[in-house]
Parts: sequence; structure tokens; C-alpha cells
Amino acid sequence: MYPREYATRVWIYPGRVSTPAPAPRHRPALALVGAAVAALVLAVAGLLFSGAAQPSAVLDPGAVVRWGVPLVTVVADGAAAVTIGALAMCALVLPHAGRGDERRRPRVAVEGAAWSLAARVAAVAAVVWTLASVVRIVLTYARTSGRSLDEPTFGAELAQFVTDIPMGQAHLVATVMAAVLATVCVAVATPTAAALAGVLALATVVPIALTGHAAGAEGHNLAVSAMWLHIGSISVWAGGLAVLCLVARRLGADRGPAVRRFSTLAGWSFALVGVSGLVNGGVRLGALEDLVSTDYGLLLLTKTVMFVVLGLVGWVHRRSTVPAATDRPAAFWRLAAGEVVLVGAVIGVSVALGSSAPPVPQDPVSRPTPVQEITGYAAPPEPSLLAWFTEWRPDVLFGILAVAGIGVYLGWVYRLYRRGDHWSLPRTASWVTGLVLFAWVTSGGPSVYGVVMFSAHMVQHMLLAMVVPIFLVVGAPITLAVRALPARDDGSRGPREWLLATVHSRWARFFAHPGTAAVNFAGSMIVFYYSPLFELALSTHVGHIAMVVHFTAAGYLFAGALIGVDPGPSRPRYPMRLLLLFATMGFHAFFGVSVMQATTLFAGDHFGRLGLPWGVDALADQEAGGAIAWGIGELPTLALAVAVAIAWARDEERVTRRTDRQADRDDDAALAEYNARLAQMAGRDGAAR
Repeated sequence: MYPREYATRVWIYPGRVSTPAPAPRHRPALALVGAAVAALVLAVAGLLFSGAAQPSAVLDPGAVVRWGVPLVTVVADGAAAVTIGALAMCALVLPHAGRGDERRRPRVAVEGAAWSLAARVAAVAAVVWTLASVVRIVLTYARTSGRSLDEPTFGAELAQFVTDIPMGQAHLVATVMAAVLATVCVAVATPTAAALAGVLALATVVPIALTGHAAGAEGHNLAVSAMWLHIGSISVWAGGLAVLCLVARRLGADRGPAVRRFSTLAGWSFALVGVSGLVNGGVRLGALEDLVSTDYGLLLLTKTVMFVVLGLVGWVHRRSTVPAATDRPAAFWRLAAGEVVLVGAVIGVSVALGSSAPPVPQDPVSRPTPVQEITGYAAPPEPSLLAWFTEWRPDVLFGILAVAGIGVYLGWVYRLYRRGDHWSLPRTASWVTGLVLFAWVTSGGPSVYGVVMFSAHMVQHMLLAMVVPIFLVVGAPITLAVRALPARDDGSRGPREWLLATVHSRWARFFAHPGTAAVNFAGSMIVFYYSPLFELALSTHVGHIAMVVHFTAAGYLFAGALIGVDPGPSRPRYPMRLLLLFATMGFHAFFGVSVMQATTLFAGDHFGRLGLPWGVDALADQEAGGAIAWGIGELPTLALAVAVAIAWARDEERVTRRTDRQADRDDDAALAEYNARLAQMAGRDGAAR
């Protein structure tokens, strides 16, 4: 009779013959079929309840189109969830049996069987996602235009829809990206490839999120960010759970670790789904009573109740079934199967919600002011010192990033504290300060006024590129993470493995090299402001996000090359660091002066047409922005110079102390050897005379 712990292992004998233990008795296919049926049934029920599938009084395209759009959306969303979830499992959860893993794992192993199956599932699901997206384009145009599918001119009109109309363009871009993703997924064979494909999959969701809220409606940017977070996080959760059920029979001895890792991933996804769902509901509901007084609100309330039930199921998982997943897997898989079906039902209700009209109209403002027409928001009050701290326009994406960054960092510090290690309090305070400042810059006064005044935009830029990064670099997050995060030895990649792989990658070494970081930091300003990229960042939400990410990252890499202590490329000696700093800042000052002397407006179609109610001379405001770039931007330069000088002095002190300790140990042997050599040279000189 073998001990119980052997029951879930796969033995590898010298002849490479593997003998698997009995697999857990569960039928994942039934759970997935149940999830699909639940999604379709709940979608149909929700459409009937809200009346979204009722015939239109004018230009009705027919029942096939009315019902086809939401049902095809169920298929597309389900396939997207499975694709994203499978790639997340390959990148973060499942062991991958590469050549290096085989050398490290002579123990019992599963040789990456679960990983390979998950990769194949991602490829198949991506193909289904692509095909469903193609059908959705056709049906979406028919529903939007009220045209029947058999109209003689339908094909030509459809071509115009996907090339000239923003909604059609977004659907076309999403479909093309899904097709590219399907091609990439076929070739996925490593965790790195799976991670890159996962990033592409999450990016493919962006165009669909853009179509979920009218571009000219109030709160468009907030709604788009929340929708993208909502779709992406529920896809990781639901799709990952479905894939976990599919590959369970191939996990072998890795079942317990895989289940625990996915539980952590699902917990993060649950939190993101909840927060983004609250934001979405707030944008689309006029008041709290709309939850019970409108069909849309009742559907949203139903989805909320189901979401809470899913949270309770997850809590039961973490408390009871996950710890026992290795020894008693049956209970876990039964509960997981029920969770998969319930998640499918939530997706069905979500599709019905997306097809129903919310209480707050999502149409553009009927008679917008110039500021509303250009920015999508009403003009803020006249700027003042108080207004810079009281005016807020929350950015859910960067807000969640800041809060999560603080929470994770403090969690790592606490983990070190519990095991008796020490972490610097000033570094902790610096990190928290940097992220609090980042949240204010992206959601507070600099963000509110940065889209209507060039000078305010330049304040935002200077803070993002030159102030926030200094605090973050001093926080030394990579060093803390490497000390706090557990290492894996089963061939999978966790946060620690991904962090180290990224830091030591060729791309990271290139972009973090002091010379590259300096060129990127200084040169990207010229490229950004003297090209259409500036206006693109002002007029599109995706462009704005890219701007924030780029300049914060560029500033972080530059500050890290000067004063960082985290692992990375070798840093130059301190004199060279100061030379690099002053050369870069000289270029920065030149940029500020060039902006001050400009006689034409940057992004003139944006700042020149706002007509702010308190009256602003756009060209004079631009000159003030140049002065900010030149004058205020020098303050962080001084701070960096002081920090480099202090680090230089401390390094010299460390070298001196090390030399003194060596001299004490060997009775100053180096000095004695030096004096002896001088005496020998003097003796030779005397003999020569």
C-alpha cells in the first residue's frame, strides 16, 4: 500500500516511461458546457426582460440580427475569456518543462503536459474569438443601420462602416488584432511567448471597450478605463478557472501549487472586477434608486448578487478546498465546476446589460460648449491654488495602480518584518510619497487643468517625468521584491521570476543603460511635442495613457541610472553620472527656451479653440509652460545632483572604511609593500650613480 502523498504523482523512470497516478474524477467538459448554456440562457432572459431584442419601430433589421448580436457577443466574450485565461495560466501558474526545467527537476514531474494543453486551448479559443468577431461586425452594422442582411447594397455599406465610421473602425481593429493573436498563439511555446501573447490579448480588448461608451458623452475616459479593467480581469478569472478545470488531469503532483497560485490570481481579479464594476455602474446610473426602478438597474443588481455569490464561493475555496486540493481534490473540483457555471451566467447577464439602454443616456452632449466638444468634460473653475487640490477627475486605471502599488509594497515590508528582516523606513516613505503624488498628478488638479491649459500640462509633465520617478527610485522596489517574494523551482514563473527575467533581459539592459536612458529622457520630449503625438495624447484616451506611462518610465530609468540601487545594468562612476545629468538638463533647458520663444501654438487645434470662460491667452500660457519646463524643471535636477553627490561621498566613506579594516587585518601590508618597493627603486638609482 503506497502512502497517500504518492497518489497524485507521476513517476519518471530511467527509460523515460511515465506512470501517472489515477486522475481526479471530474468532468471538466460538462462544467464548460454548463457555463456556455448558462451564459446563453441568462443572456436571452436578460434581453427579454429589458426589451433590448424587441423589434424597432423604424428600420428593423429582423429577428436574426436582433438576437444574433448578443448571442454572437456571448461566444466572442467567452472565447476571449478562455484565450486570456489560458495565456495567464501559461505565464503565471502552470509549470513549463523546458530544457532548463528538466535539469532542475529530476524529481517526479508532469513534463509540462498541462502547460502544453493550456497553450493549445488558447490557440483554439483565439480562432473562435476571431470568427465570432467577424460575424459580430456584420450583425452590428445591420443592427445599427437597420438594414437587412439580404439588401443588395449591404456589402458596400458594410465596407464603408468599417472604414469610415468610428464604431466600425473599432470593431475592425479588434477583429484584425484577434486574428493576429490567433496566429501568435499557435506559435506559443514558452512562458515568455505566452506573456507577450497575453499582453496582445488584453490590448485586443481595448477597441471593444472604446465602443462601449460614446466618445462625446460625459465621463467617457473613466468609462473606457473601467470597462477595459472589467473585461480583462473577469477574463483572467473566468477563463483561467475554465482552463484549470480542463488541464486538471495533467497536473499530477503540481495540482496543489497550481490551485493555490490560481487562487491568488483569482483574488486579484475579483477585486478588480468589483472596483471597475462599481465605476461602470456609477457612470451609467443616474441615482441609486435606478437600481430598483429601471430594467437596466435590476439587471445590474442581479449581476451584483451573482458576483457576491462568486466571492463567497472563492472564500470557501481559499478556506477549505484549496488547502486540501492535493489530498482531497474531489471537493475542490465540484465547487470549481459550479463556479465555472456561475461565471458563465454572469457573462450572459453582462451581455444583456451591454445590449440594454442604461438610465443615463450614453449619447454625446446635445449642445456642447467648445471645451466639452474638444475634451469631453465641462470647463473647470478658474485655476487657483485651492482649485489645484480640490478639483479631481479620477482616473480609475492609474488610481488602482497607485493604491495597489502602495498595498503590495507595504505587504512586502511586513513580510520581511515577520521573518525578522529590516527594511528602511525612509525608503518606504519615499515609495508611498511617490505613488500618492502620482495619483494626484493623474487624477487631481494637474490632470484636470492639463487638458485645457498648456502651462498646467507642462506642470503635469514635469512632475511625472522628474519628480515622481525620484521618489519611486529611492524606494528601491525591485530590491525589496527580490527579498520578499518566494522563489519557484518547478518550472513555472511567479512574480519574482518575471521580475528578475525582465530586469536582466536584453531589452531592459538596453533601455536602462545610462546613455540610452538619458537620450530617451531628453529626446522623447522633442519628438513628443514637435510631432502629432502631443495632440493625439490630448484628444484620445489611449494616447493620454501612453503619454503618462512613457514619461514616468523614462524618468524612472534616468533617475535609476543616477541614484538607483536596484539590480540592473552597471552604472557609470559618479563623476560621469554628474556629467550625464548636467548634459541632459542642459538639453532640457534648451527645450524650455524653445517653447518660450515659439510663435505658433503646440496642438493649436486643441488649445486654440477652447474658449475658456475665464479668458486665457493661449500663446502667453504656452510661454508660461516653457518657463515652467526651464525654471521649475531645474529643481528636480538640483535634487538629483545633491543625491548623486551624497551617494558619491558615502561610497568614498565605504571604500575608506574597507581599506582601513584591511590594513588592520594585515598590519598595513599594502603600505609596507609600497614603501619597500620605493626603497628598492631608490637603491637601484643609487647603484646606477
